[in-house]
Amino acid sequence: MGKRTKLVNDPSDLVLLLRTFGSNTHKEVFDKLSDGWLTEQELSESTGVDVKPSLEILRKSGLIESQWRMPEPGKTPDKEYTTTYSKMHANFQCSVKDMSDLIMITFKSDVEIAEMVDAIEKEVEKGNRSMAGLSRALDMSSALIRGVARRSCRLAVKGQRLELVK
Repeated sequence: MGKRTKLVNDPSDLVLLLRTFGSNTHKEVFDKLSDGWLTEQELSESTGVDVKPSLEILRKSGLIESQWRMPEPGKTPDKEYTTTYSKMHANFQCSVKDMSDLIMITFKSDVEIAEMVDAIEKEVEKGNRSMAGLSRALDMSSALIRGVARRSCRLAVKGQRLELVK
């Protein structure tokens, strides 16, 4: 299948990519979706595990797309998924310190970064949404803030701003 190429221009994008492909389950789900459109139920049956977490992280990474499958008459439609990209092109530059922060954030557990996530979420709730403002208020680099936000299920990176996800 000839699909698009994902452009990675922000080093913080690597956080979700490394977390995604660092998991055998997420990788297996991605590989199966690379072959074509499958529903959540079909994926669960073929992998033998709950695929909801995999679909969620793949969706947040922007690696999958979805559509509604037309059912037989009288049945409800099911959402089906496939991969969005078959290639990747990375083009960014950052300091070694920023890259080491991003790698650290990638491989720490959710519990280990919970304090940072909470601090960022509180600032965003107060209305401080810009990377520059958050960086000053929290005394963290913008790369670190972006990496932590990409790990959070409640934060979304929108250019140079963060938003709370509902």
